[in-house]
Amino acid sequence: MMRPMASTRRDFLLGAAVGAAAVGVAAAADGPGSLPLATSAGVRRGDMLYRPLGRTGEQVSAIGLGGFHLSQTRDEDAAIRIVRRAVDAGITFMDNSWDYAGGASETRMGKALRDGYRDRVFLMTKIDGRTKQAATDQLHESLKRLGTDRIDLVQHHEVIRFEDPDRILAPGGAHEALVEAQKAGKLRFIGFTGHKDPLVHLRMLDLAAEHGVRFDTVQMPLNPMDAHFRSFGRDVLPRLVRDDVGVLGMKPLGSGLLLQSGVVQPVECLHYALSLPTSTVITGIERDDILDQALAAVRDFTPLDRAQLDALLRRTATAAADGRYEKFKTSAQFDSTARNPQFLG
Repeated sequence: MMRPMASTRRDFLLGAAVGAAAVGVAAAADGPGSLPLATSAGVRRGDMLYRPLGRTGEQVSAIGLGGFHLSQTRDEDAAIRIVRRAVDAGITFMDNSWDYAGGASETRMGKALRDGYRDRVFLMTKIDGRTKQAATDQLHESLKRLGTDRIDLVQHHEVIRFEDPDRILAPGGAHEALVEAQKAGKLRFIGFTGHKDPLVHLRMLDLAAEHGVRFDTVQMPLNPMDAHFRSFGRDVLPRLVRDDVGVLGMKPLGSGLLLQSGVVQPVECLHYALSLPTSTVITGIERDDILDQALAAVRDFTPLDRAQLDALLRRTATAAADGRYEKFKTSAQFDSTARNPQFLG
């Protein structure tokens, strides 16, 4: 039976991209289309693991604290306590975004990082603006909310449409704002994020290369179901490994949606993402028991070997086949910029 033309074209693009991406990571991957595995668990200090952030020269905790979830509790003091407890336990990577809860997540994190905590973390946030002016304004708001004069990493948020790279990298686009801020010492490194389709990530990387831009980091979903459907792990991760870009894994549990499948457990999902060549795996933490779960996962972590990985993927294949548990790929449920186009400028 002949396959539809659109599907054939998509497979061709993916195959070509992965074939090129697999070059240079033979030690980590078995071949085109296979998932690269981390060659090391990382450096352990106490119960925490630390890994290089691509070519930046920085080391970050293998588990990162997701900022969105800090606004999910009404108790601001509890959110502040959780951040500080995480830092005291060795978590250094702090994730946030200008648009989370109208700025409440950044404000809470800023308060948590007072009293000497700021100097103990690698602080990241994201901006949605696609124009230079919008990006500049959002960055200044983020700096104020976070209570700092310099953010370690700022990322272009929700690169989920094929036109997003063009707008960001165009003359007068958002990337100009971040480069100027970097030169002014307001931020150190620049990356981008997205959760919709690996082809959009590949387009962003391709267009950046045409403009002479090398991103320091890329953030994307990495979980046991991703491998079966519009897979960032198969189609983007090898290229990032090849180019020594810091890999920020997100949605390891898919905001809990993966667990509804009944075929995976939380620690399995975290161990899967940690077994890939990620610099950090960002997970949402809004309660003490969830922080305990993340800390236990990294404390007890031993990288999955290829046989263990394959067994996990066989178990998740049927549930993951149509993306029903990865709503961030198949719906607008997680797309803050789709609900708020004014964010883009």
